Amino acid sequence: MSATPLVSVVIPCYNSVAWISAAINSVRVQTWPNREIIVVNDGSTDASLGAARACAGPDLRVFDQPNRGASAARNAGLRVARGEFIQFLDADDLLHPAKIETQVHALAPAAHALASGEWARFRDNPAEARFISDSNWCDLSAIEFLQLAFEDGRMMHPAAWLAPRALLDAAGPWDESLSLNDDGEYFARVMLRASGIRFCAGARSYYRSHLRQSLSGRKDFRALASLYRSFELTLGYLAAADNSPRTRAAVAHGWKWLAFELYPGRSDLAAQAEAHCRAFGGSRRPLPAGSRFQLASRLLGWRLAKRLLG
Repeated sequence: MSATPLVSVVIPCYNSVAWISAAINSVRVQTWPNREIIVVNDGSTDASLGAARACAGPDLRVFDQPNRGASAARNAGLRVARGEFIQFLDADDLLHPAKIETQVHALAPAAHALASGEWARFRDNPAEARFISDSNWCDLSAIEFLQLAFEDGRMMHPAAWLAPRALLDAAGPWDESLSLNDDGEYFARVMLRASGIRFCAGARSYYRSHLRQSLSGRKDFRALASLYRSFELTLGYLAAADNSPRTRAAVAHGWKWLAFELYPGRSDLAAQAEAHCRAFGGSRRPLPAGSRFQLASRLLGWRLAKRLLG
């Protein structure tokens, strides 16, 4: 590793004219000096491409491709990235100025580790973001991180990570067949090839949420099929890597949670998820819903409760 390794920041962009300039600027104010910015415009139908090109500078390269999805855009960015480390940043998200530097220093003595960081949601103004410590805000093994993910829904959004390029190459490209939860599947592969996950306090990123056009909010037929496939893959990776009672219970609950998310939009896949849950011993953990749902579920069953309460 060089003394000041190059960090490539890969930004997939689709119809993000309102936010792309701010995302680019959040990279330009980073305290880590050796960086490049790669924007891949994924067939936007708004003025995103022009807005990205208007940010021209020696640190920025902008590429344009037909619409193929965020995973394909990230893969395109990776193919041209020159850095020893890779930072993914969605076009509507932001980085704290010290984010990259904090994580590079953490990874310098552990070249095969993956760095995580603090993150918080916001809607319009990043000052709204509230950084609240969570159970995965600590050093973890991949198994521990995935156990927490499926036990209690603990997550990191893509910008929270920083990864050595060699680790990403070992994990393989983003799965371009996935549209929903593609990042969950991808980073599961990455962390299972890492020596561990180094949590970096102060390495903050800002996750813009509650946008109507957000991919994570989609519940259409294709998106739900992608959600099922991404869980099928990720739960399979975890089960193959560890067969402990805790992991089997986490996998069972992951399938239970998935059945809840898929119903009633994909009741066929929900039934398959329930069958997988039973195969791993079932789960008594409550479903991710409020007290009204829990009461209705006990009285009416969770399917009718979800239909009634949404």
